[in-house]
Amino acid sequence: MSGPILLFDSGVGGLSVAAALRARLPGAALAYVCDNAMLPYGTKPDDWLVMRIADVCCAAVEASGASALVVACNTASTLALRELRERLTIPVIGTVPAIKPAVAASRSGTFGLLATSATVHRPYTEALIREFAAHCRVVRVAADGLVAQAERAQAGGALDSQVLAAELAALWAEPTLDTVVLGCTHFPLLAESLNACAPRPITWIDSGEAIARRVASVVASPAPASGAGPAWATSPDKGLVTALARYGFAAPRQLAGVDSSAKSRAMSR
Repeated sequence: MSGPILLFDSGVGGLSVAAALRARLPGAALAYVCDNAMLPYGTKPDDWLVMRIADVCCAAVEASGASALVVACNTASTLALRELRERLTIPVIGTVPAIKPAVAASRSGTFGLLATSATVHRPYTEALIREFAAHCRVVRVAADGLVAQAERAQAGGALDSQVLAAELAALWAEPTLDTVVLGCTHFPLLAESLNACAPRPITWIDSGEAIARRVASVVASPAPASGAGPAWATSPDKGLVTALARYGFAAPRQLAGVDSSAKSRAMSR
């Protein structure tokens, strides 16, 4: 394997996984691609998303010469891993909500799952809860508004404290809740702000470290990094340049071979 490890997300959420990968594999070459022209994924039809995710990832793998693909997006992982593994010959590593670690971390047996609406009630998530947390109380909260907050913050904008409070309110209604699974890769980017909103000590759990361990076991000899990691986007903009630079990536190039037109956006609705 000679190419970089390619991270994919709908937006900047995958940067939280990039940080975990850099900590685990500090010398590895990374590349990044996001389908921000179609952000947010959580509002799009499943069948359309599967094909869209596969098309974007395959185009990015070809452009980057990647040795492995990390689907750093819970929604995409619960939908499109099978399609991606059928179409690609490189290893594909997915992201799923960290339900099992939350069970181990919670002292009360009551924990929250903070995710997008597309992830909270998806059959894959239901199966994880049945398998690992059947004896626990799981408070599921769809917090789609936090995705836009993370995108804004990474582009250098200010967070809206009222939006954060409203998105988290349902968690604090459970007095014994002591642990929260961050079931969207955008959410760890808001970790400090989320913790500041908590009315009591909370253990926050995300999948970044587990993903990094998995990648390290699959990609035994990653290509060495050389300068800023290359990046692609379906709609490059200044905010994305700022966000990517913070995590050691170059300004994104337009991803060729993928339709990012208004017509395509309309078809996804």
